Amino acid sequence: MIAPRTSRAASTVPPAGPQRPRAEGDALRTGTAAVVMAFLLAGCAAKVAAPPQATLAVPAQWRNAVGPGANGAAADGAQQVEQQWWLAFNDSALTALVTAALEHNGDLRVARARVADFHARVAAAHAGQLPSLSVNAAPARARTLAYNGVPYITNLFVAELQASYEVDLWGRLASATEAAAASYRAEQANADAAALSIAATVANAYLNLRGLDAQLELAIATLKLREESRRLAKQQFEVGYTSQLEWLQAQAEYETAAEQIPQLQRQIFETENALSFLTGGNPGPIARGTPLAELVPPPVPAGLPSELLRRRPDIARAEQSVIAANASLQATRDQLLPSFRLTATDGIQSTDFSNFLHSPINLWRFGAGITAPLFEGGRVQAQTDSAAAQRDQAIFAYESTVRNAFAEAENGIGAIYRLREQVVTNDARRETAAETLRIARNRYRNGYASYLEELDAQRTLYNADVARLQLRTRLLTASVDLYRALGGGWQQANPSPGR
Repeated sequence: MIAPRTSRAASTVPPAGPQRPRAEGDALRTGTAAVVMAFLLAGCAAKVAAPPQATLAVPAQWRNAVGPGANGAAADGAQQVEQQWWLAFNDSALTALVTAALEHNGDLRVARARVADFHARVAAAHAGQLPSLSVNAAPARARTLAYNGVPYITNLFVAELQASYEVDLWGRLASATEAAAASYRAEQANADAAALSIAATVANAYLNLRGLDAQLELAIATLKLREESRRLAKQQFEVGYTSQLEWLQAQAEYETAAEQIPQLQRQIFETENALSFLTGGNPGPIARGTPLAELVPPPVPAGLPSELLRRRPDIARAEQSVIAANASLQATRDQLLPSFRLTATDGIQSTDFSNFLHSPINLWRFGAGITAPLFEGGRVQAQTDSAAAQRDQAIFAYESTVRNAFAEAENGIGAIYRLREQVVTNDARRETAAETLRIARNRYRNGYASYLEELDAQRTLYNADVARLQLRTRLLTASVDLYRALGGGWQQANPSPGR
């Protein structure tokens, strides 16, 4: 059986002379009784509820697949996470924005400050496992009465060096240190999760900005076409070739196209300000890089769902939270167990300052003490129950985090899969709309149809073009969302020699 840990007490120095053996025997019996009581109290440790049964099941594969695993073949083993996944877009402006955000973003700086805070807490918890050393210097001067009623003045000069150490027999201090270390690792993972989220938010905002730029260019080009159509409709109306209705329709379509420009400019303005805030700067213009038409979604290798458990920082954070809660539970439970503390004091003392400097009297004492709670009114047990409930909360939160990760990854993969199908359909739709406009324009110019047919064809083609730009933007942002859902990018394995 492990010897109990004790804490507070101090043994007295036995008197000199014939009484010493008897005093030593009394001290031995007293110490033995204290040890026996400590062992009895060790059986009074707080009861700990069993952890909940795990209900988390890892899916065998994704519902949809993209990349090399699209035919049902899983990736060959787990790949190392690429932290700078945004480099795969090959856009220097995007890289500069993400780099600035990771360095200057306010939320991320707060997260890193919390990491420093929890790192200091680990050091503070570990200090409890080490001996403590203190020094005390206490000069005193007092005027008191002697036994005969005559007052006299005494001086006392004391300097002591005190040392104490708690023997961690039950591991309570080690559990507290482990809880602090796990909380520190959880905060590190939380900072990584914040960095991943901020990088993805910046990338999405920039890609949306490039999409808005492309829509603005399309709106300006469309306005020029509508202006030419309006001029032609007005000219034909003035010469009596067409009715006023066609002229008014052309005018209304021109105004509709003109209305889109300030709306897109406002969205661009707000997106630029949002990016400036994310990167830790004041509102202002944002430098552009690769045009939307040249941005290509990077390929995403397919992998197994279980790889998320090693990739996503929020899962790592939830896992470390479980470890911290379990260690805190052990430390709380051990409060009912006896503690054992060693103390030692060495010092010098004199009633005269000159003697204190040159020939002081050396005094010392050494003690060992046992401290064990006898009655706490159920306080420790209640704290243990609370710590056990917190452990269960951490376990449930971990399972929810993992399930949410699976859902986000499934949504990201499914979004790319369906958006690619939409792009194919949109390409066919635009080809049909362009051919329809060509025929309608020829019929109108040859006098076989009214201008309304050409106007309707123009609207159809414009809507298809807008949808095409929006789909391209959504496909790019869906790739970013998938990177975020899967915990980052992928580092390509080095090819074997000769391949």
